[in-house]
Amino acid sequence: MIWWMVSAVAAYFVKGLCGFGSTLVFTTMLSFSNNNINISPVELILGYPTNIILTWRERKSIKWNICLPSILLVILGSIPGVLFLKNVDSRIVKIIFGAVIIFVGLEMLVRELSTRKAKQSPVLLGIVGLLSGLLCGLYGIGALMGAYIGRVTDDTSSFKANMCCVFLVENTFRLIMYLVTDILSAEIFRQALSLLPFMFIGVGLGIFSGKVLDEKLVKRLIVIMLIISGAALILSSL
Repeated sequence: MIWWMVSAVAAYFVKGLCGFGSTLVFTTMLSFSNNNINISPVELILGYPTNIILTWRERKSIKWNICLPSILLVILGSIPGVLFLKNVDSRIVKIIFGAVIIFVGLEMLVRELSTRKAKQSPVLLGIVGLLSGLLCGLYGIGALMGAYIGRVTDDTSSFKANMCCVFLVENTFRLIMYLVTDILSAEIFRQALSLLPFMFIGVGLGIFSGKVLDEKLVKRLIVIMLIISGAALILSSL
């Protein structure tokens, strides 16, 4: 349980500092010793309050022409993702997750180094939305959708508003799916509740540290560590 507490603080420290990455950090740290089917529902409950708060705070910046299609695609992708999580061998899930971490990490690193703003593409939205939904159902990862929305929104407020709105709806849908498929049990729910104080500690420390540390440098270091962790997870699961 100690490692779960450490993972919660570390993951939400990153969330408070960078505004993203809590799912990747939390799942990566715990995947070496736990199955993803036990990690994803805990992370879902820990992250749910953040999406509610930020969606409400930034509601005036929501762009529904971006938000609504994204919600639909993510939900459609979540259905096979949840079923895959429920029925596929945990070793295969870990190998796929390791590959996903590397891919997402490289995309995030390229995006951090790039200053160009991409145009909104319906085709790209469709591909990213479905893949993001699949990853959400499996691991709760929304980095691909975050990468897309980050390219089609104008500022941080708009990015947070649309991202959190999309994933508030997706989180609610996935919570129902986890309950229906018995992935979320009473024991897992109690475990998640016990980790909430550590989540708030991590977020608070991250927000405070953001006033002192170079945010861009921290983001790049985190991404590099995630890529290395993804490779290590694949090797340990082979």
